[in-house]
Amino acid sequence: MGSPWGVNRTVAQIHALLYIAPRPLTAEEIAATLSVARSNVSTSLRELQGWGIVRVAHVLGDRRDYFESMRDVWEMFKIILEERKRREVDPTLAVLRECVQLVEKGRPVDAEAKQRLGDLLDFMETMDSAYREFRSLSIADLRRFLKLRGGMRKVAGLILSR
Repeated sequence: MGSPWGVNRTVAQIHALLYIAPRPLTAEEIAATLSVARSNVSTSLRELQGWGIVRVAHVLGDRRDYFESMRDVWEMFKIILEERKRREVDPTLAVLRECVQLVEKGRPVDAEAKQRLGDLLDFMETMDSAYREFRSLSIADLRRFLKLRGGMRKVAGLILSR
């Protein structure tokens, strides 16, 4: 699943392994299980730790680092979504705002291009605002909200013919 989402193959494999593993694993165990170079495992583990979805775990009597994935898929989803927003959406919003400011300061731009930039910025800001509301929900409220989505479409009169 990782590659279509733009995640490095080894990073995705390591995360999947740690997610299904019944216990924390060492980097050596991960490398052996996946037949991946130890250096690639270290780099991938750092990336997963940077995302906040894998952490170091310690085993009594063993000085080696063990690694484990978050188990709660809902919390993991929220963390991944927040990280993708920070890495992808926030910079896009900053560039769009800068472009719109340049256009408004009198840079010669065709009216249609100006309109499209404004529309794109409005869309991105609307999605950002919706995300901030979504992010404030507890996991329990988020689950309830998403399970109600069909009912919400009915209430809003948004049922589409199939």
